[in-house]
Amino acid sequence: MAHPVSSTFLRSPRRGPGVCIDCFNLTRGFVRCFACTRGERHLSVMVPVSYSVAHEYLHHTLAAYKRLEGPLSEAAARQLSAILSRFLARHEACLAAAAGVAQFDLVTTVPSSDVRRDEHHPLRRVVGELVGPTRGRHERLLIRTDFPVKPRRFDARRYESLRLLHGESVLLIDDTWTTGASAQSAAAALNLAGAGLVAAVVVGRHINRGWHDNDRHLDALPFDWSKCALCASDRLRRAA
Repeated sequence: MAHPVSSTFLRSPRRGPGVCIDCFNLTRGFVRCFACTRGERHLSVMVPVSYSVAHEYLHHTLAAYKRLEGPLSEAAARQLSAILSRFLARHEACLAAAAGVAQFDLVTTVPSSDVRRDEHHPLRRVVGELVGPTRGRHERLLIRTDFPVKPRRFDARRYESLRLLHGESVLLIDDTWTTGASAQSAAAALNLAGAGLVAAVVVGRHINRGWHDNDRHLDALPFDWSKCALCASDRLRRAA
């Protein structure tokens, strides 16, 4: 059974002035953040469940489920599975609509950046076994290659597809988005293997509270399960 989910440690990403239109990073008035301006774009759309604020609860949970062992790791994995289950049950359709598909044919995860750790990456268990909305569609499609890639740099050669695809739409899931290089590299590798459009859900969009006026911005973003970053923007446009 999934653990109860508290929204007190979550912060709702929202579009608006000073928010990157691609990854929801907070910017100093720019349309796109520095990483998205410089990086390649292979995802049709991405949506973060929450901001993951450095050194706060969600940040530690996202680290604990894959770095700790035993009951602490299991508790963190159950917490993440509960967050993803509840979010996808309500808002996967929002992501599909934004991507222009009725639904996603396949669900997969972004591999670990470390070849050795990737073989037993716990995110696959979370998405493939614990999260109800994705359990029946999950497949391990990507592996980490031995190709050397600098941290937080885009390169499609970072990952390799385990099989050819035939135009299937893919929902790509990752735990954390910092620069987006890993998720964009994974999307590029899926496209090279023959996937149709690839969209992404990430649990936490990493952010630092102390940068510029992030603290004020974050405190104005209480979490609301009934709205995701995509459908909240649609509702605002309709209201206008």
